[in-house]
Amino acid sequence: MNPTVARKTAVVVGHGMVGHRFVEALRSRDTEGQWQVIILSEEQLPAYDRVGLSSYVGAWDPSALALPGNEYAGDELVELRLGQSAESIDRAARKVTTSSGDILAYDALVLATGSYPFVPPVPGHDSPECFVYRTLDDLDGIRAAAEAAGSGAVGVVVGGGLLGLEAANALRLLGLTPHVVEYNTRLMPAQVDEGGGAILERLVTDLGLYVHTGVGTSSIEAADKGVKVTLSDETVIDAGLVVFSAGVRPRDQIARDAGLEVGPRGGIVTDLGLQTSDPNIWAIGECAAVEGVCYGLVAPGYTTAEIVADRLLGGAGEFPGADMSTKLKLLGVDVASFGDAHGVTEGALSVVLHDAAKGTYAKLVVSDDAKTLLGGILVGDATAYSALRPLVGRPLPAEPAALISPAGAELGADALPDDAQICSCNNVSKGAICGAIAEGACDIPGIKSCTSAGTSCGGCVPMLKKLLEQSGVEMSKALCEHFEQSRAELFQIVQVTGIRTFSGLITKYGKGTGCDICKPTVASILASTSSDHILDGEQAGLQDTNDHFLANLQKNGTYSVVPRMPGGEVTAEQLITIGEVAKEFGLYVKVTGGQRIDLFGARVEQLPLIWKRLVDAGMESGHAYGKSLRTVKSCVGSTWCRYGQQDSVGMAVLLEKRYRGLRSPHKLKLAVSGCARECAEARGKDVGVIATENGWNLYVGGNGGLTPKHAVLLAGELDDETLIKYIDRYLMFYIRTADRLQRTAPWQEALEGGIDYLKQVVCEDSLGIAEDLEAAMAQHVAGYRDEWAAVLEDEEKLSRFVSFVNAPEEADPTISFDESGERKVPVLLGLPEVPVATQGK
Repeated sequence: MNPTVARKTAVVVGHGMVGHRFVEALRSRDTEGQWQVIILSEEQLPAYDRVGLSSYVGAWDPSALALPGNEYAGDELVELRLGQSAESIDRAARKVTTSSGDILAYDALVLATGSYPFVPPVPGHDSPECFVYRTLDDLDGIRAAAEAAGSGAVGVVVGGGLLGLEAANALRLLGLTPHVVEYNTRLMPAQVDEGGGAILERLVTDLGLYVHTGVGTSSIEAADKGVKVTLSDETVIDAGLVVFSAGVRPRDQIARDAGLEVGPRGGIVTDLGLQTSDPNIWAIGECAAVEGVCYGLVAPGYTTAEIVADRLLGGAGEFPGADMSTKLKLLGVDVASFGDAHGVTEGALSVVLHDAAKGTYAKLVVSDDAKTLLGGILVGDATAYSALRPLVGRPLPAEPAALISPAGAELGADALPDDAQICSCNNVSKGAICGAIAEGACDIPGIKSCTSAGTSCGGCVPMLKKLLEQSGVEMSKALCEHFEQSRAELFQIVQVTGIRTFSGLITKYGKGTGCDICKPTVASILASTSSDHILDGEQAGLQDTNDHFLANLQKNGTYSVVPRMPGGEVTAEQLITIGEVAKEFGLYVKVTGGQRIDLFGARVEQLPLIWKRLVDAGMESGHAYGKSLRTVKSCVGSTWCRYGQQDSVGMAVLLEKRYRGLRSPHKLKLAVSGCARECAEARGKDVGVIATENGWNLYVGGNGGLTPKHAVLLAGELDDETLIKYIDRYLMFYIRTADRLQRTAPWQEALEGGIDYLKQVVCEDSLGIAEDLEAAMAQHVAGYRDEWAAVLEDEEKLSRFVSFVNAPEEADPTISFDESGERKVPVLLGLPEVPVATQGK
């Protein structure tokens, strides 16, 4: 930053995704510190991922959608004013008046006001039961209304476009029965044609949506409970709430009031440099009508933001036009549209593959000589999207029908020229990605970091993988310096050879003596392929500290004890025992988020004494220390809850007893919710089960941690037997193929084909290994024995539980606690104490 530079002020009105991108672009390029930025954000939250709005449902965690760096911490040249909007513009004085009464002078004013939902003037549209679907506040209101309406109530969505189907999915997740009303004769009319619309309607209907196409909404009237919605064909729907998702309009009122030129259909008119009719005012994103045209997707919005940042720093960038391609997964259904999808180009020809049995529809639009790709539509299976979209306007590498036929040609990355756009969100070409690979980006995270490709919607990630493969970059799969094989390959070796010791494995397939990476990994593999106790023989020396003492090591050298409570159930006698143990051994007691009780502060020599009491009371190890099943969380379900649709506690108990002790690459957490209200937070777990009226929906790949992930639907409406069979297969497939310390979410994402591939393997047995996976799980279930009960019966194992080998009766004198406050807390001798209020944060 140059302190001698005369600093100018840019006022940004709006802090959505595009406004945030503009600030990021300007600040990253403004190395001299020429511009100070003031952002006016009408919402109380800083910029968040509005494209991913539907993922808010269930988690209800706004922070999960927050865009990186959206608070500009430590940047003294950016001032973010939350909860303040721009009320008026004085163009002559170059000043903006805010909703709080402040007057801000500007050198450049950037309007990033976005759009607002269009609500058709239907009688009753302003009823309290009517909502729009645009912000997190909107979703909070919909959630409250859904809870008031009750599970199974009807929710009507007016509009069957992209956002309309997302809104319908949100209502479904909230336990409502969605009805979608679309005035056009098909769903998503802007993206798909009649054929694709027919397949799409069938697919979403199979998922529980009721679709009304070719009709409008005539009126909305108050009813005894909720509203009565009358359609133009005289159909009457009794609904708990209505969500309008009938399109958006550019939010341009402040520009109109200031006398700026606006388009005949709305939008702030700009030139190709995004400059409005006032040379000091710019418009970006959905509110901008670039030479009279508004663009409603995030990718062109990002482009406009980059151009204005460039212009303010003396550049001459111009809007190059927009790629309006979209690839979506709505309600678990793939939908993709790119280029001239509807074939409006003169002489255009269409090649269509419509497989009603599989529920897929593929259409390519080509030139009149069938040599140039103009566009396409994919419904049900959009695997080919990442390879086809960059070819729009270019010669086809094969016959059109072969490119969309399951038995046809596979389009590789080498078919694309260097200037082909791979990432449309961030305008990254194949050449730029290959350049990053040549300079050392040898994996997907590296490419993302260097080029920003794949950091927005993620639709281009499969092509990034192909480019890596094409480049010849060899990524090491070695577990560590002692084994050249990956964890999955070592698993197969152990399974096939029957080797049961680390020494035998490293002698034949590795080198050296091993390390703290390969030893616990092999220990986990050996535990996953047999029911041997982890402290038997040589295996004991492979374990990390937690597994070595079958307890979680705490910060002051003590351990925690967590008995298993399947489904959160515990008897009164067991609770009394836990209380007596805690009192006798002076333990700190805490109820965990996994519906169990954790006892903290046990010394190593006390562990067998504590577990003797717990085992005698009928309790067993909760495996809180292991890379294995932790808990199966549940709500009370249909047994007690008036909204419950299935016995979630019973299913949770069954699952926890089935998978207890199952060693895996990382910890496993499961949950069972008795209805779509999701009280057990099942979609945040590795395996989540949610009850429906007709059975169970199975979700997989949900993880917490630094990068939380929602679980995605693997299969729906399952009976008990099929549910358990699919979970058996999923868990065993994960255990066999995942990398070391890889959670289910990144494992799932790294699989070629992702969730669709998993569905084929788990539900359709595409690899022919289903029986083998089920048999392996059956072997685990049959061989399970509580680890602590086995320790108590074995003097050799018990001899491990001492603080000092040469003085087994002596306690560790370095362990102490502070019990002066309300909580017992560990004291670290020789280190500064951590204030009680911040411990565990």
